[in-house]
Amino acid sequence: MISEGQAPQSGRLPDQQVRAMFDRIAGVYDLMNGVMTAGLHHRWRSRAADLARVGPGDRVLDVATGTGDLAVELASRVAPGGSVVGMDFSEAMLERARAKAPSLTFEAGDAQALTYESDSFAAATVGFGARNFGDLQLGLAEMARVVRPGGRVVVLEITTPTKPPLSTFFSLWFDRVVPAIGKVAGDPDAYTYLPASVKRFPDAPGLGRIMAEEVGLVDVGWILTAGGIIALHHGTVA
Repeated sequence: MISEGQAPQSGRLPDQQVRAMFDRIAGVYDLMNGVMTAGLHHRWRSRAADLARVGPGDRVLDVATGTGDLAVELASRVAPGGSVVGMDFSEAMLERARAKAPSLTFEAGDAQALTYESDSFAAATVGFGARNFGDLQLGLAEMARVVRPGGRVVVLEITTPTKPPLSTFFSLWFDRVVPAIGKVAGDPDAYTYLPASVKRFPDAPGLGRIMAEEVGLVDVGWILTAGGIIALHHGTVA
């Protein structure tokens, strides 16, 4: 459970508590993703894989891979001859990723302190995990560090729409419906943290600025989809 003084409503928790939370919800994670997105998260991950601009023979890193769905999408882009490494700090999530895609490599690690050599991947991606970085700039900088010059960094994340009626629906869905679903799933703390973490995350221009000005990526851009609820950011390592 979330300890006193670490309310999930803040949208920010110590790394060890975020890890424990994902270990707890690993068994329902895929089901909840399908319910909350009406199954559209697979389409968004496919678009993120396209934006990575990788091809046969490339080596790609998927950070905060969870149960491996984006890693699977990337694997289809780099075959034949390529490889995908899916990395996450939750062993329970990794167990499900390995069962889902036994031919891929899934490793435990910290997105903010990657153990991979610099310039060793053609691209690095993160799908719905960047908002869980304790230090967003550091996590993105580590992703950029391990990508070779000319390679891509791609961030798929939920963002908050600002114009009604979608903003009204979004607020209702994430503030009330998602926590209620979390109660049914058996972990209300986790699904109260989720909408709070989205609210504190930078908006699309803000994340783009961090990627360009703080991390040093070039040709940074983003695509808003699902009416502005989903943002796909991309940048190139100089």
